[in-house]
Amino acid sequence: MSKLSDYRLLCFDVYGTLVDWESGIVNAFQPILDKNNSSVSREHLLNVYHELEHEQQALTPDMPYSELLARIHPKLAQRLSLAPPNEDESLAFGESVGTWPAFPDTVDALKRLSKHYKLVVLSNVDRESFAKTNAGSLQGVKFDRIITAQDVGSYKPDLRNFEYMLKTVQAELGVEKAQVLQTAQSQFHDHQPASKVGIKSVWITRPGAIMGNTKDTIYDWKFDTLGDMAHAVESGQ
Repeated sequence: MSKLSDYRLLCFDVYGTLVDWESGIVNAFQPILDKNNSSVSREHLLNVYHELEHEQQALTPDMPYSELLARIHPKLAQRLSLAPPNEDESLAFGESVGTWPAFPDTVDALKRLSKHYKLVVLSNVDRESFAKTNAGSLQGVKFDRIITAQDVGSYKPDLRNFEYMLKTVQAELGVEKAQVLQTAQSQFHDHQPASKVGIKSVWITRPGAIMGNTKDTIYDWKFDTLGDMAHAVESGQ
């Protein structure tokens, strides 16, 4: 049985794993709810959002994520029986990505894990949005490589994203597939496709998370938070 210490590289999903994208999305949509003097449950809002996001990503796989969010925004309002937002409101929703908050344990855990692994980002956002996040709530944490959907031209769970990442880390960092751990919250976006291309994974469950869950779960290690994982690595698990 392998140990966490047997691996050399952690490939992170960011939004949902390192960054609390669910709170970010809910907060960014709140102005439209206020404008309509309306309310909706967090679970329903996020479930509808997740469905619309996946549909739009399939339709426009090369669209930058911030633009994709702006495109989704009026559809989300329509599905929730709200008055349509104006263009500026949709643009603001799309540009909110860079302001979404990191989970409280994220930055410290990344710094601790960086002593043991190379850290790579494989995110569904665009380069500009991630740069804002990295300079903001991630406090400038250094990653060894940053790969976005904009770089690949497709969105996870497309297997091309994982194949692109594996080629990149092998060519640029000298790390083979057997030395990579996909580290993520979303079963849908990360664990299921990573398994299909033969990557081992660490499930950061983020208790209470709504988006990205599936009936069948695939993982090799499981922790509630990234902080818990960092503790396990430091204790030699």
